[in-house]
Amino acid sequence: MSTAQILDGKALARTIRESLKSRVEALRSKGVVPRLDVVVAAQDPASLAYVRMKHRWAAEAGMIGESWMVDENTPQSYVIDKINELNEAPEVHGVLVQHPLPKHLDEDAALLALGAAKDVDGITPDSLGRLTAGLPGFRCATPLGIIRLLEHHKIETQGKNALVIGRSNILGKPAALMLLEKNCTVTIAHRHTRDLADLCRQADILVAAVGKAEMVKGDWIKPGAVIVDAGYNKVEGRTHDVGDVDFEAASQVASWITPVPGGVGPMTVASLLANCVDAAEAQVGE
Repeated sequence: MSTAQILDGKALARTIRESLKSRVEALRSKGVVPRLDVVVAAQDPASLAYVRMKHRWAAEAGMIGESWMVDENTPQSYVIDKINELNEAPEVHGVLVQHPLPKHLDEDAALLALGAAKDVDGITPDSLGRLTAGLPGFRCATPLGIIRLLEHHKIETQGKNALVIGRSNILGKPAALMLLEKNCTVTIAHRHTRDLADLCRQADILVAAVGKAEMVKGDWIKPGAVIVDAGYNKVEGRTHDVGDVDFEAASQVASWITPVPGGVGPMTVASLLANCVDAAEAQVGE
């Protein structure tokens, strides 16, 4: 049995980031420099590393940005005031509240303060509401990256049965809605869903975003299905993170599959940066 073809998010993300350079150069010629600012926990090494990568990739495209550090001594009022300040700053085109913030801070209140206009990650209640209503707005970066992967590889979505395992506001729910926009028939499942394996076996497109290492087994996969693994799980004894799908077994059954790492993750950052450039172009009427 042939193995699945790879949905290479790393390669496509690199192409997207390269394509941003000419757009950013055109904006710079008009005096506008796309800028992404991030509110991030100062004592979360994973978040700091992720934000450094975002800023590095942004800089490679000619963009700029600032990181605003918060810690266990930061009052909620500072976060809200900073977000309001960034909302009002015309030189800032995108604002990201990097999850997680320190536990004493109300992340929901921060996202409500941010609103939709500069939410280039597409995760605020305002942005998710616009997605639900089918209104224009920034789409959630990770699901947007997934959709772009499917489109790039010309994977048919119309009329297909899509299963999304996971119901988070930053991945599962918006992914389901965006697949619905692509004319899929969509089912949302989660770790409490009964007969999950049987549901998986009916899916033409399966998006795994539940956060449990290799939960989806190879014999759960419909032959020829497209598998998008958005899970990143650390497993003791493994040299790298693993997804929510048993890759080796699933790749013997599926037609297409994303690797972990190198699949969904790079597409998330590329989509975030593209959204920020979109915001800058909107500012100058393009």
